[in-house]
Amino acid sequence: MSYLHFDKTLMTNLEESLPREILRTNRSGAYHCTTIVDCNTRKYHGLLVIPVPNLDDENHVLLSSLDETVIQHGAEFNLGLHKYQGNHFSPNGHKYIRDFDCEHVPATIYRVGGVVLRKEKVFVHYENRILIRYTLLEAHSPTKLRFRPFLAFRSVREYTHENSVANLGYQEIQHGIKACMYEGYPELFMQLNKKNAFYYDPNWYKGIEYSKEQERGYHFNEDLFVPGYFEVDIKKGESIVFSAGISEVSSHKLEKMYEIEATDRTPRDSFFHCLKNSAHQFHNKQNDEHYILAGYPWFRCRARDLFISLPGLTLSIDEIDEFEDTMKTAEKAIMNYINDSFVGYKIYEMGDPDVLLWAIWALQQYAKETSKKQCYAKYGYLMNDIINFILKRKHHNLFIHENGLLYTNGTEKPVTWMNSTVDGQPVIPRSGYIVEINALWYNALKFVADVNREEGDFVFADILDSHAEKAGVSFVDKFRNEHGYLLDYVDGNMMDWSVRPNMIFTVAFDYSPLDRAQKKQVLDIVTKELLTPKGIRSLSPKSAGYNPNYVGTQTERDYAYHQGTVWPWLLGFYMEAYLRIYKMSGLSFVERHLIGLEDEMNDHCIGSLPELFDGNPPFKGRGAVSFAMNVAEILRILKLLSKYNY
Repeated sequence: MSYLHFDKTLMTNLEESLPREILRTNRSGAYHCTTIVDCNTRKYHGLLVIPVPNLDDENHVLLSSLDETVIQHGAEFNLGLHKYQGNHFSPNGHKYIRDFDCEHVPATIYRVGGVVLRKEKVFVHYENRILIRYTLLEAHSPTKLRFRPFLAFRSVREYTHENSVANLGYQEIQHGIKACMYEGYPELFMQLNKKNAFYYDPNWYKGIEYSKEQERGYHFNEDLFVPGYFEVDIKKGESIVFSAGISEVSSHKLEKMYEIEATDRTPRDSFFHCLKNSAHQFHNKQNDEHYILAGYPWFRCRARDLFISLPGLTLSIDEIDEFEDTMKTAEKAIMNYINDSFVGYKIYEMGDPDVLLWAIWALQQYAKETSKKQCYAKYGYLMNDIINFILKRKHHNLFIHENGLLYTNGTEKPVTWMNSTVDGQPVIPRSGYIVEINALWYNALKFVADVNREEGDFVFADILDSHAEKAGVSFVDKFRNEHGYLLDYVDGNMMDWSVRPNMIFTVAFDYSPLDRAQKKQVLDIVTKELLTPKGIRSLSPKSAGYNPNYVGTQTERDYAYHQGTVWPWLLGFYMEAYLRIYKMSGLSFVERHLIGLEDEMNDHCIGSLPELFDGNPPFKGRGAVSFAMNVAEILRILKLLSKYNY
C-alpha cells in the first residue's frame, strides 16, 4: 500500500473524492490541477493551464479536461465526469474507478466489464506540456479508446461561453490536431504516439458548473468547446500516450518523453517527501529570473511570502543553489526598490514596510546553513544597504522614532501579512508600532552588526548595536503588558490588547529584546489560546471579533481571514520558539504536534498544505489548495528537528 492511495469506496463517493485535489507544475508558471476523479470544481482547474505573457500576467486554461471513452462491441463507456445544473453529474465515469495512487505519478485504474485500463499523468519539466499514458491491462476482445478534448482558452479569473468570435476550426498535424480559439493565444497541439482518427464534431457543452466557486460566492458556470474526438485501437498490454502542449512534438518520441519525466520524480512516500515535492512546485523560472509563487492556483510572487518561504523551500531540503539563484532575482528587485528605479521584476508588494526586514531574516537563515562569512561575502552589501536605507529614513512607510522603534502608518492600507481588505480599507488597521516589525528590526540590527563585526567592520557594528540597544529597551516598555504577553500594535494612546500570534516571532528569532522568563510568558499564552492541531490561530477565541470560519461570500471571508483562522506557517515559528525555551525536552511535543499536519497529506491538495484552516474543530482546510509559506515552515521545522536529533 502506497502513502497516497485511495480505494474504490472513496473514489466512487463524490462527497469524499471531489474535495481532494491534485496539483502538478513545471516550474515555469504552468500547471495541471483538478480533483482526484478528474472532475473540475474550480475555474482555476485544467489539464493545461499556462501563462500567456503577451496577454496579461495571469494564467490561462487552454485544455480544461479530456473525456475518455472505452468502446467494445459497439458499446461505449464514458470515463469522464462533469457537474451540470441541478447538481447533475454526467457521464459518471467515476463509478468505473477501482483505484487511485499518487505516490509516484497520479495513476487511476478503471474497470469496465472485462476491460482494465490504467491512466497516468505527468507534467513536463520546464515545458508547457502534459502527457497522459493509457495502458490496457486487461481486455478479452478488440478495444477502442475515444478522447474528447474540452477547450477553454480563457483566463483563470474568467469564464467562457458560446460565442461567435471563437475560431472553431483546427489543422491536422502528425497523429493529432492543433487549434487556437482566440487571437493572442498560442496554438494548442494535441497528439497521440500512435496513428489515430480525428472526427470533427464541434459542440459547445453548456452549463458546466464549478462547485468550489459556488461555495465561495462567485459565478460558477461556463460553456466549453469540444472540436471533435480522437479514436484509436489499443491492444492488451499496449500503452498510448496523449500529449497536449503549445508546440508540436515528434509523436514517436512521446513514449520515451513520458518515461523520462516519470522516472525523474521523487516518490511521495512520506510526509517529508510530499512536502519536498510540493516545495519544488512553487519555483517559477522565467528566462533568467527565478521567482517563488505564493501559492496555487491563484497567487503570484509576493515579496513577503518569497522571503518567509525561501529558506524552507530551499535550505531545508539542502538546495542551497536554488536559494542563491532565487536571491539573484530578489536582490535585483530590492536594489531597484531602494534606488527608486523602474521595477522590472514580477515580485509584488516590495514596498510593504516589513518586506526588507524579512529579506534579512531569510539571509540570516542562509548564514546558519552555510556560514556568516559566506553570507557576508555574497550578501553583506545588500544587508548593509537595507539597514542604511531604513536608518536614513528613505523608506516611504518606516519611520525611526527617538525611542529607536519603527513606526508604520497602516490605517489606510494593510502593511503586514494580515492584509485583508473590504471596500479598499484594512479589516485590521494595524498601525503605529507593530510588534513583529519591531521584532524583525531588532533581530536585523543585531544580526547585521554581528556579521559586520566578524568581518572587521567594528565601527558600523557598534552603530547598529547602539540602535538595537535603544530599540530593545523601548520594545519591552512599549509592547509588554501586565498580563505577560505583547500588545499587537501601539499607536499613541491606542493599544491593541488582542491576543494575536505576531508576538511569537519575538521568541522565535535568534535575537530578541525579551529575557527568557518574558519569552516563556509569551509562549505560554500562545500555547493556551492560539495553538491548534493545524497551526496557530490569527486571533484568540477570547478576543473581541473572533470569527473562525472562512466561509461565505468574498466579503464574509475577508472579514474572517485574520480573525481566528488557523495558519500552519506560524506553527514553524511557534515550534522554533518552543525549542528555544524547552530545548531537547521539547522535541517529543513538537514531533507529536506535526502529526496533525501529516494527516492533511491525504486531504485538500493531496501531498501539500492548504492556505489556512477554520479556527474551530474540525479545522477544515480553506483557501488556496497549496501555500508556499505553510510548506516551507514545516520543512524548516523538520530540518531543525533533524539537527536536534543528530
